[in-house]
Parts: sequence; C-alpha cells; structure tokens
Amino acid sequence: MSSATLPSSATGEGRLEASALLRSVPLLPRNTVLALLHGYRATISHTYGDVCKYYPSCSAYAVTAVQQHGALKGAALAAARLARCHPWAQGGIDDVRPHRDFHFDLTRHGFVVPLRKD
Repeated sequence: MSSATLPSSATGEGRLEASALLRSVPLLPRNTVLALLHGYRATISHTYGDVCKYYPSCSAYAVTAVQQHGALKGAALAAARLARCHPWAQGGIDDVRPHRDFHFDLTRHGFVVPLRKD
C-alpha cells in the first residue's frame, strides 16, 4: 500500500524496535484493523474511483480514526462518517480529531508502534 494515498498526518517515520515488541502487543487489534483497511484501500477502493464528497475519503478517515482512537472507537467513528456520506451530503473537509493522549508513533505505512525510549 502506498503511503502517498494516505493523508500526511496518517504516516510517520516510526519503526518497530525489537526492544518494543512486548509494548506493541496491546496495539495488535488496532494494527489488525489497519491491515484490513489497507487491504480494502489497495483493492476494492480503487474500483469505485474518486467519488467521496468528503476529504479525506471515508477509508482514509477510517485509517486515521483507528490510528488515533483504537480499533473499537475508531470503527465507531468510521461508521458514523459512513452514515453521513450519502448523495445529499454537503461534503467538505472532515478530519478526525486527534486523541489528546496519543503517545505512539506511526510507520511510513500508517501502522501504530510504541514511541522509542531514548
């Protein structure tokens, strides 16, 4: 999956360090959902073309929501966004509000990893 298709706020320069493997276990549900979203965006999303009235697209919104808020709350935010997306919607810019206590890093592909401890 190309990181160019994600908003720049949904990617980073983080890396999963071997010393952080144990700290990354709680992030598995979040990263599993992100992997599914990346698969959707790489395959099915391309068949629809650029039809979303919102920026970022609904699938990019879902990626950011899951990154920032976790698998459950992120999925709920994405479902609410999908409910707002219909032919009569005004559209426009609709970014995910960042989580105030987000203390993780993002990889260049958009996966969530623990911050490096220096």
